[in-house]
Amino acid sequence: MRFGGLHTDHRAIVAVAVIVFFALTLVMAILPALREQAYSGPPSVPPRDEVAARGRQVYMREGCGFCHTQFVRDLPMDRPYGRPSRPGDYVLEDPPMLGTQRTGPDLADVGTRQPSEAWHLIHLYDPRAVVPQSVMPAYRWYFVEKAQAGPGDLVAPVPAGSAPPGKVIVAGPDARALVRYLLSLKQAKVSP
Repeated sequence: MRFGGLHTDHRAIVAVAVIVFFALTLVMAILPALREQAYSGPPSVPPRDEVAARGRQVYMREGCGFCHTQFVRDLPMDRPYGRPSRPGDYVLEDPPMLGTQRTGPDLADVGTRQPSEAWHLIHLYDPRAVVPQSVMPAYRWYFVEKAQAGPGDLVAPVPAGSAPPGKVIVAGPDARALVRYLLSLKQAKVSP
């Protein structure tokens, strides 16, 4: 069976190749892109408060975005961190901090995954106190060691082995702002 001379007609072979190419482009690139663009994002994204916005500036200044991404790719290694990101997820992120090294976990949904303010304070003061295998540096300069907490002080409940004996660890303004920013990183729950 010769399929009407298709195997000997170079024009027909090129035409079939072009049709297959465009069909695959439509199915693999254009239709998925149109589906993603049709996603309008969460119905309403509350603006960040002033403290969280300052925390984002601290995050950028410290270079946290180099090691921590803020987008979840649809890869098996990222699935424990939440759903894949959608275009509407970055309404408040200008510029989006997509990371470069991927040394630390993805933070796109850290506010949902780790909602404890105390955990984040301890993690900033002594990362290995809460994650023993962490390679993150400690950001102790954002904290003050005091003999006693004063009114309005936010005490970081650092474990006894991590804090100096007889001292309480009080979060400074940048630590408070950074934690508020991290707690604001939440992905909207949407159906796939």
